[in-house]
Amino acid sequence: MHAELQLDNQICFRLYSAARLITQAYTPMLKALGITYPQYLVLLVLWEKDGQPVNDIAQRLLLETNTVTPLLQRMEKEGILSRKRGDHDKRQHIVNLTAKGKRLEKKAYELIPAAMGERLADCPLSLEEYQHLAQELDAIINSFKK
Repeated sequence: MHAELQLDNQICFRLYSAARLITQAYTPMLKALGITYPQYLVLLVLWEKDGQPVNDIAQRLLLETNTVTPLLQRMEKEGILSRKRGDHDKRQHIVNLTAKGKRLEKKAYELIPAAMGERLADCPLSLEEYQHLAQELDAIINSFKK
């Protein structure tokens, strides 16, 4: 067997496993908020800056608009956000948080950061190492975005 094809030598497996396990750790908290992980990601984007076009949200999440649109439609039906046609470009849909979507930010802040901090407490990485890791992951992401 080729060493390059051994599971233990695959960075992709480590990234996949970490992403899956971290997402799994979020599940009970997001369930308490009544949202899914993809909905949480959309909310994170809108909490940073409300009133964004669908295309901008999709780009920020590294997704196609045809993936994001059904997600936004479900969130709109749940009263979390609203979509309206752009003032300048009628082909564009602008996404805004509703009062419910804004309230979810406060609830998420009270629930998620502390809980995730507790989950990571046993991990031996320092804050500086986490920041460095984020930069390293950004470099990997950016190299694959090309």
